Amino acid sequence: MGLGDKISNKAQEIAGEAKEKLGDATNNEQLQAQGLKDQAAAKAKQAGEHVKDAAKDITGG
Repeated sequence: MGLGDKISNKAQEIAGEAKEKLGDATNNEQLQAQGLKDQAAAKAKQAGEHVKDAAKDITGG
């Protein structure tokens, strides 16, 4: 996984956590849901990149 991808995915995850916490604090269910969705998307991207990295390690490419 490239460094830029790692940074982008982590930033998306952190932004999602912030949205979720803000939604909790303001009792805004829509903002909470958006935060959870952003976190899930970032984690899915990270998982996909880990699979690519593992495949490269196995194939030597």
